[in-house]
Amino acid sequence: AFLVLCRDDEDTFKILIATDIHLGYLEKDPVRGNDTFVTFNEILDHAQKNEVDFVLLGGDLFHDNKPSRKTVHSCLESLRKYCMGDRPVQFEILSDQAVNFHYSKFPWVNYQDENLNISIPVFSIHGNHDDPTGADALCALDILSCAGLLNHFGRSTSVEKIDISPILLRKGRTKIALYGLGAIPDERLYRMFVNKQVTMLRPKEDEDSWFNLFVIHQNRSKHGATNYIPEQFLDDFINLVVWGHEHECKIAPLQNEQQRFYVSQPGSSVVTSLSPGEAVKKHIGLLHVKGTNMKMQKIALETVRTFHIEDIVLADHPDIFNPDNPNVTQAIQAFCMEKVELMLDSAERERLGNPRQPEKPLIRLRVDYAGGFEPFSVHRFSQKYMHRVANPKDIIHFFRHREQKEKKDIDLNFGKLVSRPAEGTTLRVEDLVKQYFQTAEKKVQLSLLTERGMGEAVQEFVDKEEKDAIEELVKFQLEKTQKFLKERRTDAEEEKIDEEVRKFRESRKKNTEEEDKEVREAMIRARAHRSEDAVLVTASSDEDSMDMDMIGTGNPSDSLSSTFGRGRGRARGRARGARGQNSAARGSSRRGRG
Repeated sequence: AFLVLCRDDEDTFKILIATDIHLGYLEKDPVRGNDTFVTFNEILDHAQKNEVDFVLLGGDLFHDNKPSRKTVHSCLESLRKYCMGDRPVQFEILSDQAVNFHYSKFPWVNYQDENLNISIPVFSIHGNHDDPTGADALCALDILSCAGLLNHFGRSTSVEKIDISPILLRKGRTKIALYGLGAIPDERLYRMFVNKQVTMLRPKEDEDSWFNLFVIHQNRSKHGATNYIPEQFLDDFINLVVWGHEHECKIAPLQNEQQRFYVSQPGSSVVTSLSPGEAVKKHIGLLHVKGTNMKMQKIALETVRTFHIEDIVLADHPDIFNPDNPNVTQAIQAFCMEKVELMLDSAERERLGNPRQPEKPLIRLRVDYAGGFEPFSVHRFSQKYMHRVANPKDIIHFFRHREQKEKKDIDLNFGKLVSRPAEGTTLRVEDLVKQYFQTAEKKVQLSLLTERGMGEAVQEFVDKEEKDAIEELVKFQLEKTQKFLKERRTDAEEEKIDEEVRKFRESRKKNTEEEDKEVREAMIRARAHRSEDAVLVTASSDEDSMDMDMIGTGNPSDSLSSTFGRGRGRARGRARGARGQNSAARGSSRRGRG
């Protein structure tokens, strides 16, 4: 039920809800570089002015897995400015915080830390952009959590079974069970739901008196057979699902007819892809909860750069464009300029009513030139709008509608997906690997590795910078195959060996859990290999420092700390900078360490 009267009283929770802020997106762009930071400040300013009880973020606070110093600094600056203060927090936590924040060195909520003065607690799950990686499985949110400015929850350490334990909150007579699940590869989570390996734990006392709020960061729209999470997978005792990852703003709660819970999709607060879903007006939500009733108040974001998108199908205008006309390209260019001018006029009118909006808009004109037409020079076209739009280099996007694909796969509507590949909203690295091997010639097909395993390894290499991921996966699967052949005592004939390898590969493809374990083991080995490399680099820099000390130019204490912490460059710099120390003491210190 929705809350009709929403007076601020001692029993009403006020929660500011936002997702996909993507701090640091295009931070080096001279025009759009500060967009994410300005909007993040606006979001926190709304939280402060509305005196919310806490802020709830649905993942992808950062755009990059390893955000820059500028991005981290700006985030810390904003959180400190808006979320620290003397205003008392009005709710209490009833659950075992050692369970809710078990992976943290400080397993308690930040506002209860006696060394911190928090006025607005921020709770956040991680998304697919800022998820934990590396040998220590840390993410950018862990830095904010360690600094005491944010409460990172919903992290699952197991890949075989997930138990989601809620944070239990109480304000007056209203009780909220806050569930969270950080981003997990969709296909893996889909399989875990199907195999009943995901459990949402409920409070033992008065189950029906709790308002159950679940935050998730996964594909909501169907991108493939198992590359999304159907709403029907979620438990029906939930009252409201806050769905992150999808960038189109659908923040008004929509009821699922089967499960009866409501779903709110806040969408992103910045345009990261020039697609129709991003052109929808951006909002955040102010959620009021009293008892088991709720009300979602939409708050329009005023600092978001305006974005206008339009499609043109040249074949739909036979009276204007004739592909046989030698001057048709000039006619198309003139037509596109007219359309862009109309969009710029519309953007200017929109901006006049909102002085906080950035001056230059985002403009996208998608031109379907199927039917014998030729595209004109986009670069030359964009020069005319260099000082009028924020994205001059990609105003125009040419594509051809693939009618044959659409006819063959009409049930999957695949033609619409592949007709605009440059938009970058549906294809992932592992999808591209899979598509490549599906269409590749027989001589370049995989005979030992599986497409899925290779796709995962390439994704780790591209997204998480695990440089040894592919090599370790190849080694690991080669060792497994060799072991299999030895156990089978296969004859040393090439045809028989090939047949056995093919059978072994097919059996692994069918056993998805075993394949997942192989990929995980290979990634662990890759991270361990990287750690060993780091130790070797440290050791080599240590030797360099040792050589420098022998000619009397180093400070032993400085070199000792900097060698381990920063590697070769810093060790040399420190060594040159500290002269006049006791050379005998330096030598003994180095020898003792060796």
